[in-house]
Amino acid sequence: MSLKFNTIDDFQFNNKTVLVRVDINSPVDPNTGIILDDTRMKLHAETIHELANKGAKTILLAHQSRPGKKDFTTLEQHANVLSEILGRPVIYVEDIFGCAAMETIARLEPGDVLLLENVRFYSEEVLKREAHLQADTHMVRKLSSIADYFINDAFATAHRSQPSLVGFAFELPSAAGRLMEKELRILYGALDNVQRPCVYVLGGVKVDDSIMVIENVLENGSADFILTTGLVANIFLLASKVKIGKCNKEFIEKKGYFDFVKVVERLIAKFKDKILIPIDVAVCKDNKRMDVPVNEIPDLPIYDIGTETIKLYAQKIRQAKTIFANGPAGVFENPEFSIGTDDILNAIASSDGFSIIGGGHLAAAAVQMGFEGKIDHISSGGGASISLLAGEELPVVKVLEEVAVKK
Repeated sequence: MSLKFNTIDDFQFNNKTVLVRVDINSPVDPNTGIILDDTRMKLHAETIHELANKGAKTILLAHQSRPGKKDFTTLEQHANVLSEILGRPVIYVEDIFGCAAMETIARLEPGDVLLLENVRFYSEEVLKREAHLQADTHMVRKLSSIADYFINDAFATAHRSQPSLVGFAFELPSAAGRLMEKELRILYGALDNVQRPCVYVLGGVKVDDSIMVIENVLENGSADFILTTGLVANIFLLASKVKIGKCNKEFIEKKGYFDFVKVVERLIAKFKDKILIPIDVAVCKDNKRMDVPVNEIPDLPIYDIGTETIKLYAQKIRQAKTIFANGPAGVFENPEFSIGTDDILNAIASSDGFSIIGGGHLAAAAVQMGFEGKIDHISSGGGASISLLAGEELPVVKVLEEVAVKK
């Protein structure tokens, strides 16, 4: 695939002030406030190191959670963790574009790295608007006035249109960072050169995203088989007239996904031979696992796919030449119901096919199981990768491509 956007290779950074959007949004212990996982920070290290080594005055823009959430906090701790990862000091300022931030930026020397405050502390950052309108915000106008370049390395949020993600590209020469470049090369490359048979394994609780992907890849003919797990599978079972139990039906309604049953009915009618749904499931009875055939599901919560389904899915996965997977098969945090997720990851890791896992819980489980070296690509962004697979245009990528023409 030929890139349609600028990369770090297209500019000279010595003694230049460079704004870099990263995604270091990390899980935080709700009781202690301590960061639990620094994976995303490690992924951005290559971009930050390269810019600093090339003499850039690097200013990092990032967010942590969103307003109203318990882990919506400052980035002071992130700066400390980043310093350890990079092996160089990361300056932190409790400001985004006010006097404290501007004065700190003015004092930066070539090779320095500065992390500004959580950009979502700024109200305009969370407003949904078209990309070009995000340039007309106080943050973008103020920071672009003191910067020479903008680098976007935040693939995990590439599906969002917010000032810090798309606004600066309209004001400054812009490029993709190394993580962004790698993600797009691999994902677009895989989509452009799908080897057959191609299998999609889709689960988790974000049903709307998964159904969009299923619809897109079946309609465009890029998928040979869809293996459904998690809440996605429960909706497909319901749409197939399987009695899944009152509690499971109510859970689908509570999540606001009941309207998708009609959509799924149409997909099954049109692509029945390509869609695999569970033949058995694991329900939770007295906090224990109980595997039952789908025609005998009691009124108990479904927490995993069943063992016979796992065998069937594992066989399809091992026969595949291309595998895309997103979302866990069940409540994998509970060891009683982690079998589906664990065995599917084992099948993917032992397959000879080219494998890609979206970000989020399934990626975390793959890393926890030590499969980084056995799975071809574990994406840093679940939302971005699933949007891309669903055929959606990623706002960040679109803007990077638009401004590249003007370089």
